Amino acid sequence: MTRERSPEIQWQEFPMRTSRSIVTIALAVVAGTQIAAVVGPTPQAVICNRYCDARDPGLSTSDRQPVSSTVWGRRVVLHLNDNDAMGWASIENGNPGDRVWLDRSLDGGRGWEGLLGNTAIPAGQRGWRTLMYNNDYWATNGVGALRACGKAGDRPEVACTAWARTTWNAWNRSTAAATGLMMLYNQGTGLFDTTGWWNSANALTAIIDSVKVTGMPSYRYAIANTYNRNLNAHQGSFRNDFIDDTGWWGMAWVGAFDVTGDSRYLNTARADADHMFRYWDGVCGGGVWWSTARTYKNAISNSLYIQLNAALHNRIAGDTVYLQRAQAGWAWFQGTQMINSSNLVNDGIDLSTCRNNGSAVWSYNQGVLMAGLTELSRATGDAGLLTRARQLGNASTTSGQLNSNGILRDPCEGGDCGADGPSFKGAFARGLGALNLALSDRPFAVYLRRQADTAFAQNRTPLDTYGLRWIGPVDKTDAARQHSALDLMNATN
Repeated sequence: MTRERSPEIQWQEFPMRTSRSIVTIALAVVAGTQIAAVVGPTPQAVICNRYCDARDPGLSTSDRQPVSSTVWGRRVVLHLNDNDAMGWASIENGNPGDRVWLDRSLDGGRGWEGLLGNTAIPAGQRGWRTLMYNNDYWATNGVGALRACGKAGDRPEVACTAWARTTWNAWNRSTAAATGLMMLYNQGTGLFDTTGWWNSANALTAIIDSVKVTGMPSYRYAIANTYNRNLNAHQGSFRNDFIDDTGWWGMAWVGAFDVTGDSRYLNTARADADHMFRYWDGVCGGGVWWSTARTYKNAISNSLYIQLNAALHNRIAGDTVYLQRAQAGWAWFQGTQMINSSNLVNDGIDLSTCRNNGSAVWSYNQGVLMAGLTELSRATGDAGLLTRARQLGNASTTSGQLNSNGILRDPCEGGDCGADGPSFKGAFARGLGALNLALSDRPFAVYLRRQADTAFAQNRTPLDTYGLRWIGPVDKTDAARQHSALDLMNATN
């Protein structure tokens, strides 16, 4: 924001540290009164939802105070009006001239507009508050967050609370995690910022599953937006050079069809399955390749192949082709011995022996195969497939290779899981949850609840965003970590 500097005003500048950058605060001293203004983000136009910005907090019907901060003995508090999806900031134990304001972010706190309601404690008072501002921007599907900031009038330091939001579209664990994920949804690209192409397929699937299990329709718009903006990306119809990527997107469109009944999503899932089939050949007796380069046959691509083909059969009247493909995929998978003697799935096969390569045991390889066998059992009526999936579930929920003190943990979590690893546990929870629902005694309900309770208590920010390690603490947040948490909450909803 630009300001004309008149000769009568003395200006001082100091840096305010944020999570992304250094923002300069300019302080104008006019007749002994400091007036703060951010040189950086320009405030948007007034937002009007149920009510417009700058509403009197005295009219609020609720006052929840999830986060606070301190600076030079002053307490800065964020107040949330959950009924109207608005918030305000206050400063306590201060002196006249101390300042308080709100910041608002529509992208999960990565960027924001600042100094909303910027005000100062008046003479004769020890505390003050801003007016109320909207948490979200409903007209643009903007999913937002607020934080309160303040400073002593005679000191440069600024204190801000953590980001938090109202319980609007966030009334339980699943809806709150879905809203946390949608803060990272980019309406312009139709993908999720902070993560990649295949992870975005998983993120969209988690949102679709949230619609199914909670009934909250608020984020259904993401389905058509993602589809329309990306249908012609890469090789078209959500196909690319990685066969597992195509499988992830195919399953997302199966979920979209389930929620909407729109046949174009099912047709795209069929195109994805047909694309995968083109990379099935006789090397090592069958199986699809991991990529179009044809250098590796692995568990995830073939588990997704089984799952997607079985899912299509279950939704296409009179189908025989997709069922035959799913059955052939499972027969081949068993023959490779990728399921080891401990009933855990290793990552792939050695092309020289066409057998298990003994490489890492990742959570998603267990989860997707369980999901695939669950779909295939539904397709065939073969209860033995559920028995086999149950064996995999028993192993993966008790193995020390995947659990520490009863909490799911991928092998990479001792270090850096990169861009891919944070999505793995989400696919596991989704698959285990599907299997659990298919079994009458719900044998994995306690395990899933323990994961969800632990993550909620130990790995969650005030904004209902989650880190990598469900045992905690939060390392950082992004869309891959968040969709995994949402998948978990969906599985226990």
